[in-house]
Amino acid sequence: MASERRDPRVDAARYRTERSKPADDAPRDTRTAAEMRAWARTAIDVAVARGDFDDLPLAGKPLPGLAGDTVDPDWWIRGLIEREGLTGLAPPALALRTEHAEFDDTLDALGTETAVRAHVDDYNRRIVEARRQLTGGPPVVTPVREVDDEVRRWHERRDARRAAARAAVPPPPPTWRERRALRREVRRRRLEQG
Repeated sequence: MASERRDPRVDAARYRTERSKPADDAPRDTRTAAEMRAWARTAIDVAVARGDFDDLPLAGKPLPGLAGDTVDPDWWIRGLIEREGLTGLAPPALALRTEHAEFDDTLDALGTETAVRAHVDDYNRRIVEARRQLTGGPPVVTPVREVDDEVRRWHERRDARRAAARAAVPPPPPTWRERRALRREVRRRRLEQG
């Protein structure tokens, strides 16, 4: 009885070798390359006629990454960052350049002068810290901001926004007393003319 026992590993190996052998009666593809191209073109034409390619996200645009004029070794990570809308993953130099471009809008969103000063101080500290880093990457060419100048510009922009908001608000409607006085004035002028 013990000699009749079979090793399951041997059975598994036999099964794999038998399965990997090509069957002699399997149908072979005898089409030529030209026939396969014609079949592929026909399949594409049928799909276009059905509308399978309508409303694709890149319709009418060049495919990204195929421009050929620049070779970016980090194309895949840049694509992921754009596609997922991730922030804070760029090297410090690039992150600071982006923040520099949006700096006025960021300050305008702050409500107090103290918050503006704190933000400018933090921004300047990060620029100096990035310049001291010797980890490689693009150079930090972003200029530091003068705190008092930024506060003054923030006040000017805020005052201009407030003046524009006041100008955009229509005057309140006249009160009943003002309307009565206006009607009396109109009547008086009519009597004087008539």
